[in-house]
Amino acid sequence: MTAQSASLAGLDLRAEIDRLRKEKNAVILAHYYQKPELQDLADFVGDSLELSRKAAETDADVIAFCGVKFMAEVAKILSPEKTVVLPDLNAGCSLEDACPPEKFKAFREAHPDHIAITYINCSTEVKALSDIIVTSSSAEKILSQIPRDQKIIFGPDRHLGGYLSRKFDREMLLWPGVCIVHEAFSETELLKLMAQHPGAPIAAHPECPPTIVDHADYVGSTSGILNYAKEMAADTLIVATEPHIIHQMQLAIPNKTFIGAPGADGNCNCNICPYMALNTLEKLYISLRDMTPQIEIEEGLRLKAKESLDRMLGMASGTVGMGDLGAR
Repeated sequence: MTAQSASLAGLDLRAEIDRLRKEKNAVILAHYYQKPELQDLADFVGDSLELSRKAAETDADVIAFCGVKFMAEVAKILSPEKTVVLPDLNAGCSLEDACPPEKFKAFREAHPDHIAITYINCSTEVKALSDIIVTSSSAEKILSQIPRDQKIIFGPDRHLGGYLSRKFDREMLLWPGVCIVHEAFSETELLKLMAQHPGAPIAAHPECPPTIVDHADYVGSTSGILNYAKEMAADTLIVATEPHIIHQMQLAIPNKTFIGAPGADGNCNCNICPYMALNTLEKLYISLRDMTPQIEIEEGLRLKAKESLDRMLGMASGTVGMGDLGAR
């Protein structure tokens, strides 16, 4: 038992979090990749930008974001007047880590004739250096509006960028970042699972490598995969994304079977996001109790980052949160 858990022994954490939620006029957000106990007590569960937009529409004074740091930063960008807390400030993202702002700035300067279309999984600083931010649900609509003769840098996810490049037959300079969760899926183990469940469709996130995406019946964001699960005729679905989304599938469609795509060890445990896993009920309680750690963004940087987010919302507002990158 840690010192922290010992100090909280005997507390009804759910009751205390509910008390603090009311006392602080807080809204609690949980990404689909969070532990079920965090999803179950959240006011909203969803994809990152979708959650930030919903929180911005509330009259809450405080946003407690159970997700990762770049998501909480987006919430602050869209709701600067609200206090935004993140249960664990170390909850980062391998895609953000793979794209340091100073290196991205130098890369942009080396290719002045390119615009930067950047996946939302990046730091506020990289957003401020970008022309247009995209989500996995808005990327196609936005890319379809960019003239074919316009040269493009796409970062930080080379798998999402590669998927879009292949689908649209457009050459793009791809930043070499990957999501460590989606990179962990094994094609060999997936083929074994497909043989065990013949006819079961596969839904994959476009952050997966081509060896996984090429087997998918549906490719889309986490929200899109959930929608596909609800609408599909099949009674079994193989899910190639972080496995905690399956909790929402089981709640929404309890009569269907959902199987997490395996990693190299033959199970889906290696595909649990280690950053998302840092958030716990205990840390959420403490963050609401103490109003820490808070997300702070310098105003000039916030406004510059918001420009690239606003361009996305202007170009593809009808698709953000819809989750659909298209069935094949």
